Amino acid sequence: MVNIGNVIVDDDLYEKMGHYLSNDKVELVAQAYAFAEKAHAGQKRLSGEAFFEHPKQTALFLADLRLDASALSAALLHDVLEDCDVTFEELSDEFGNDVAALVDGVTKLTNAEVMGDSQFLSGSQSAFEETSLEDIAQAETLRKMLMAMAEDVRVVLIKLADRLHNMRTVSSLPQGRREAMAKETLEIYAPLAHRLGIWEIKWMLEDLSFQQIDPDAYKQISLRLNTKRGKREEYIQRVVEIVKHELDEAGIVAEIYGRPKHIYSIHKKTERYYESNREVSEIYDLFAVRILVNEVKDCYGALGVMHTKWRPLPGQFDDYIANPKDNLYQSLHTAVLCEESSPVEIQIRTHDMHQVAEYGVAAHWLYKETGELDIQFEEKMTWLRQLLEWQRDVSGAVEFVESFKTDIFQNQVFVYTPGGDVIELPTGSTPLDFAYRIHTDVGHSCVGAKVNGKLVALNYHLQNGDTIQIMTSKVTRGPSLDWINPSLGYAKTSSARAKMRQWFNRQERQTNIERGKELFQKQVARLDLNTDEYRAAELFKYKTVDDMFADLGGGSLSTSKLISRISLKSDLITEQLIHSVVPKTGPASGVQVLGVGDLLTNIARCCNPIMGDEITGFITRGRGVTVHRRSCPNIMSEDELDRIVPVDWGESRTLYPVRIQLDCWDRVGLLGDVTSVVSNERINIANINSEEYDDRCVISLTVYTNGIDQLGHLYTKLEAVNGVDGVTRLRNIDPKIEN
Repeated sequence: MVNIGNVIVDDDLYEKMGHYLSNDKVELVAQAYAFAEKAHAGQKRLSGEAFFEHPKQTALFLADLRLDASALSAALLHDVLEDCDVTFEELSDEFGNDVAALVDGVTKLTNAEVMGDSQFLSGSQSAFEETSLEDIAQAETLRKMLMAMAEDVRVVLIKLADRLHNMRTVSSLPQGRREAMAKETLEIYAPLAHRLGIWEIKWMLEDLSFQQIDPDAYKQISLRLNTKRGKREEYIQRVVEIVKHELDEAGIVAEIYGRPKHIYSIHKKTERYYESNREVSEIYDLFAVRILVNEVKDCYGALGVMHTKWRPLPGQFDDYIANPKDNLYQSLHTAVLCEESSPVEIQIRTHDMHQVAEYGVAAHWLYKETGELDIQFEEKMTWLRQLLEWQRDVSGAVEFVESFKTDIFQNQVFVYTPGGDVIELPTGSTPLDFAYRIHTDVGHSCVGAKVNGKLVALNYHLQNGDTIQIMTSKVTRGPSLDWINPSLGYAKTSSARAKMRQWFNRQERQTNIERGKELFQKQVARLDLNTDEYRAAELFKYKTVDDMFADLGGGSLSTSKLISRISLKSDLITEQLIHSVVPKTGPASGVQVLGVGDLLTNIARCCNPIMGDEITGFITRGRGVTVHRRSCPNIMSEDELDRIVPVDWGESRTLYPVRIQLDCWDRVGLLGDVTSVVSNERINIANINSEEYDDRCVISLTVYTNGIDQLGHLYTKLEAVNGVDGVTRLRNIDPKIEN
């Protein structure tokens, strides 16, 4: 402990801030240290340690980032307004408005979290509700973060450090709370640290969250890394020595070291390898080296040395110096086939670039007095101002959270306008996303797109370096309803889809009602669902059926959500048939009989129910329980009600035969196109036949599907086939129920 102006301060904190703060600033932090320690005296955390340890650790981490004295003081004091008998006025009088405002900002964020946690843990709303309490709380936290960042980004830096220490000590919390906090951290806080460019916080938050969400996978990767650690470190040291020698020969002064591997990044890379059918064991054999040089020209010089010494791997080079990321990250990335034919990933950057890469916006305070990075800092925060603009276009809590996860926190691609301007979009974005990012009117007027001078489909996935030219009509036609259908993949970003929905909502209400009614009737008829428009409106909590039709026709309510809600939320079974309900056990057959043990079940051939249909069971003689659709005529006319039992779908992935019919205009190759679509959806065809009538034909086929959602997705794909007018589900009725 160190005595600073009659205040005893932790040695580590004093040493860290003493390297870059003046004596008067150190004394300000020391006063905050003493104030917070006294205010939290006697308070304990759930782990049993003194509560003051938490704000102290928060301040210690921010001192590593070299934040200013006001931020360190606010970090030490960030819990006193909420947990102690201290007022905002007291803080303002004692430490000034700057520190008090920072503490107040962090407190408001914390209060939003507490509200969300209590609602989430105590809420009884169904997971099928359109907007859950958890979604609302998460959206509220995000909105508060945006506003806090717009006023002073240090509020969020303190909150990130606060969350980091909480995740490090999360083991003392109940399991449900741990998992909820880890999920929120992984989805919101870690990506936020990434967007702010603070790699140091990002990877720690990811690893700590992953450890709680999937502890088995975390341990497996940790053990595998540890078994190869000695060999890996020996190899990296050999490569570092070779690189050092080669750069010295070229007259390039550089600092070279091996980059550590982080468990969550390995997990994500494993998933990508599985998707591309690559050997997963290769991940653990990848080596990584970082080269830090003094000047930008040395970056490219070092790159030339590396590519001369070893063969570069195709498609593994990225120049983020010429094209910085949106968070101002700059570096050269390459991969070479190094000693013993092992692939080595190499990052090359200047020391200044490294400072920004590791500390992001926090690096701004290192140069604040000289103003050297003030312009870059303003550029770094332009995405925040853009977000504040976007959130005015997003109404629902779920949509708001989703826009962050898709538009802001996913991996990015960098594309060019015809004029050479760089536009950053989430990976998987399309020309339509690009058009709406340029301007809303450009998106509404879009009729086609060229990528690198060639015409492409509007659902083409943009690649790094593409140059996009949007072709527009002279008259604004507005978006197609297909563009907001997620199954067709026309728009990746939530912001683009929100602008499309706004356009539809501005159209004549009656037009939307008529379109929505047509869509509703079409979906219910083709999937043969036993419901009506009034029941559907009630399930979605609409005041009138017309309100539901207007949203459905305007795109605010998707047809996929409509079908999922109808098929999973309906409770049309009569009360006298419900004898008892017990927790679901999910027998191996895929159907569970409620109220009794695991019984033999089989699917009725008269109505062929599939996963998602409303079902009931009929006790047969010698064959257990036969599962029927509740609307099956054989069940509706059954007199022996005591043989009817409630059943529900289990959790196994059983496939169910479904008979569907396609009404088409006959043409050459039609049948081949239909079977190709079904095959591409990874759905098996049991049998198929076709009947021709002049220039028309009817194709009937039986497919094996895992439920209503997959069937609805297949319908969408089939209806897009040239010549197909409509798709309906057939019902086969036997003369009497199976006994």
